[in-house]
Amino acid sequence: MNEEIKSNITDIFLYHGLIFLTGLLIIIVLIHMLYNRRTPSSIIAWLLSIILIPYISIFLYFIIGSRKRKNRYKKENLVLKNKNTDNNIQNNIDRILRNYKIADAQRNEEFKLFLDAVQFYNEFLNCIQNAKQSIYISTFIFEYDKVTKEIIKALIKKAKEGVEIKILIDSIGSINLYLLQYRLRKLRNAGAKIEFFMPIFEMPFRNYINLRNHRKIYIFDNEKVLSGGANLSFEYLGPTYSKERWEDIMFSIVGPSVEQFFEIFASDWLYASQEKLTFAQNGKNREIDGDIFLQVVPSGPDMDKDTLYEVLLSAIYGAKEKIYIITPYFIPNNSLIQALIIAHHKGVDVKLITPKEANHTIVNLVRSSYMRELEEAGIKIYLYNGSLLHAKAMLFDSHSVMLGSVNFDNRSLFLNYEVVTFVYSGKIIKEVEIWTQKLISNSSFGTKNVSYGKRVFENLMRILAPQL
Repeated sequence: MNEEIKSNITDIFLYHGLIFLTGLLIIIVLIHMLYNRRTPSSIIAWLLSIILIPYISIFLYFIIGSRKRKNRYKKENLVLKNKNTDNNIQNNIDRILRNYKIADAQRNEEFKLFLDAVQFYNEFLNCIQNAKQSIYISTFIFEYDKVTKEIIKALIKKAKEGVEIKILIDSIGSINLYLLQYRLRKLRNAGAKIEFFMPIFEMPFRNYINLRNHRKIYIFDNEKVLSGGANLSFEYLGPTYSKERWEDIMFSIVGPSVEQFFEIFASDWLYASQEKLTFAQNGKNREIDGDIFLQVVPSGPDMDKDTLYEVLLSAIYGAKEKIYIITPYFIPNNSLIQALIIAHHKGVDVKLITPKEANHTIVNLVRSSYMRELEEAGIKIYLYNGSLLHAKAMLFDSHSVMLGSVNFDNRSLFLNYEVVTFVYSGKIIKEVEIWTQKLISNSSFGTKNVSYGKRVFENLMRILAPQL
């Protein structure tokens, strides 16, 4: 009998101890959110999750709840060197970025768009084959498939020729390759260095599973860079046309902006490998004979402020004629939604081009409420009917277009390590505008009507938006 009483007392202490510990953790989470000035929607989303599934939500918060990191394992803040000698301010976007200590827009020799996956594949392979000194690759997704096997084969050949090859891959985005690294053995044995960004099973105190490196940077001999939205897999590029391949937009740069992409890559590489890289200028310095001004803007936990987000808000409010948004994932916050609606009421032509069906069911559910809100305000929504539209581009009037890895969602704007390029060139902007019209011609106009119940459910799903 005494043993039974003791057992009951022990159970009571454990039960109340667990309740006390849970309550204490909830208070710590709440204080942490308030200290970091989280948005009301984010706080409500987390609190609702904690109420519904307390133990799981508290655990998830400590894994994915932090954004701007402040501990001793954080990645150093990224500051690009300003080497522009023109001092030629292109427009208000350029001016605002300079005030945020982003390097000035620089004059470059060459800028070329790649709107075709086969064309990009050929360019990518040609850049590898023609490289003489170095190849630096940073990608979110690196699948091991029939397309990338050819890329790996080309890289092995260059590594054996003595070309310096460094490859940085996100461990979550490329989870299959991360878990099956024997597939990279031949490439490593040939001399290539390969690192995984925030590896899941290493550096436990440094890793934040929610903060992923979504940048796409491909640098060749420090003279040419390829960037944009495409990762390395069959879905993004290949030697022949495939109706299953996604639509994307990439670009190449020759000129001083290459060094800024190198600085971003070098910063990420240092964090992942503890190896410091130095930019080696190949050839003599020459006069830049070009009229293409570009501004490279990194974004993410290694930036002191949410510069890109604030600049996009400013650009939306400042637009006078048109705003075209091409994005695979449209999950904005309320400030961006209101800015777009206000721009429309000012007479700005606002168009959103996004896939008819995203590749994640939860994205389809969450984005629908936001699209209907814009549509009800009079903004034009176009749902692309082809293969998944994975391209990311935002055009503001006829003076600037933003291209890169950033989606129009909370994850890209507040969580991921990203990089975009603002292009200030009438010729390039016109090319993007023509491409936009082609996308629209292959799109259906407007969202479809749904039942009252589904509309309520879609609106409820906004709770998840801050976490997506």
